[in-house]
Amino acid sequence: MSQATAPATSPSSPAPPAAPKDGRTSERSLARRLAARPEIGALIAAIAVYVFFFAVASPFREASSLANVLYESSVMGIMALPVALLMIGGEFDLSAGVAVTTSALTASMWSFQLSMNVWTGVIVALVVALAIGAFNGYMLVRTGLPSF
Repeated sequence: MSQATAPATSPSSPAPPAAPKDGRTSERSLARRLAARPEIGALIAAIAVYVFFFAVASPFREASSLANVLYESSVMGIMALPVALLMIGGEFDLSAGVAVTTSALTASMWSFQLSMNVWTGVIVALVVALAIGAFNGYMLVRTGLPSF
């Protein structure tokens, strides 16, 4: 068995030549890396809309107005996130809107029409939404139909 050893280099020997740089390996600036990301366009648009309404509408400058905008954005975002994840995975689920509407109607009916506690209506609405999701999932797996 022989062992191969690397040749020793002396300090006076020249360094090996650097690999030539092409466009793929060159370092890009921070601005170019940010411009390549698709979410930056949405962020710039959101900032532009905010600046526009801040300049044009004086009630928009109040903190309560910003709280309303953030509240409405969270309502849309809570539903947009799981639907977006499904779309990234190659699926398309139209039943998400039906489940949200049905659970909201269930909560309101149990809370106000049946004069139950609000928390009872919320719990029943969550059970209904879980039942809808479980039924959809079971049908998709069992039948092999596409989620659309």
